[in-house]
Order: sequence, then structure tokens, then C-alpha cells
Amino acid sequence: MEIAYWIVAGLLALFYAYGGGVKVVRSKEALQPMMGWVDTIPMPLVRTIGVLEVLGAIGLILPPLTGIAPALAVAAAIGLVLVQLGAIVVHSSRGEYRDLWLNGVLLVLAAVAAWLATTWL
Repeated sequence: MEIAYWIVAGLLALFYAYGGGVKVVRSKEALQPMMGWVDTIPMPLVRTIGVLEVLGAIGLILPPLTGIAPALAVAAAIGLVLVQLGAIVVHSSRGEYRDLWLNGVLLVLAAVAAWLATTWL
């Protein structure tokens, strides 16, 4: 179970650390070619989503790695599930149905990570 958690959590952490970091540091104009939805969302909200993604990535790795409050890994994974539910709503409302497969995969992986993180409860 632990090996499976580290594989899933590691992949999610890499994805969210990069994706969230990009949302935090790049301008709206730089984000628009790869994330068309930023034109309809206020930039402070885009930055907040980025910060939440980075914190989720950290929360998946640090608590179980250090042994300090490892239950936070479950909370981080659930938070990332909520981020993906929001992403599915945004993409669906914009008619971007071909992008939903990635959101679905990330949603399932985050849910699996939440389940596997119960190892430390």
C-alpha cells in the first residue's frame, strides 16, 4: 500500500507543483495559450487555485515523509479532488469536453491517493 501511495502521490505532486506554480508566477497573457479558461476567471482566483495546487502537492509528500501529522495527506488529496471537481465544472460550462479526460484521470488519482493515505491514520 505504501509503495502504491508514493507512486500515485509522487506523480500527482509533480503535476500539481508544476501546474500550480505556473498559475502563481505567469501572467494572464502567458497562461492563456495553454489555459484558455483564464480569460473568464479573475486573476486573483487563478493565483489562489495555483497556491492551493502547490500546497496540495506539498501536503501529499511532506506529512507522510516526515511522520508529522500524516493525516494531512488525506486532507491534501481530498482538496485536490475538490480542485478537479471545480475544473470539470469550468471546462463543462465552457464546452471544453475534450479536456475533461485529464481532469477525470487527476480526479481518480487524487481519490486513490486519499484512500491510500489512510495507511497512516
